[in-house]
Amino acid sequence: MLKKIVLPVLVLMLTLGTAEASLFKSKFEKEVTNEAIAVKLARETARGGYNLVTASELKSWIDGKKPMLIIDTMPYDASYKKAHVPGAKQFLFPIPEMRSWDKSKTGGKSLEDFKSLLGPDKNRTIVIYCGFVKCGRSHNGASWAVKLGYKNVYRFAGGIYAWKGAGYEVEKVK
Repeated sequence: MLKKIVLPVLVLMLTLGTAEASLFKSKFEKEVTNEAIAVKLARETARGGYNLVTASELKSWIDGKKPMLIIDTMPYDASYKKAHVPGAKQFLFPIPEMRSWDKSKTGGKSLEDFKSLLGPDKNRTIVIYCGFVKCGRSHNGASWAVKLGYKNVYRFAGGIYAWKGAGYEVEKVK
């Protein structure tokens, strides 16, 4: 009888994989993961010198027609083309921190290309996002905008996952 219960549960856990197996973690064990993610985000934000914006705040800005530039830092074909925040422009950044400009990690685009996308108004509101909180692409984009002298730079840390999770509509490239 015990074999009939244990074996299916083991198979289920292996099938679900480690991420889904976290369902079996205690609330205390899950909090260790949450803490690590939160501290990483806080440190990146402090190091990058930008602000943070939530999905609901960004949605209210869009609905209120706040003038801003929204940049999706995900790969064009793999992500941006399939779903992005309405009105977002695409500019690829790598996941690991990019301390110096490297065209091989930005889809062949130069720092001048990025400056051109950002435009001449250094007070313009700029929102930069990627896939989800742990993704570092948006940190790179926001950090570089700040390095270039832009004053109102926001990282939408939850990215497209939080946008979809909130039930907001996405745009697709046709």
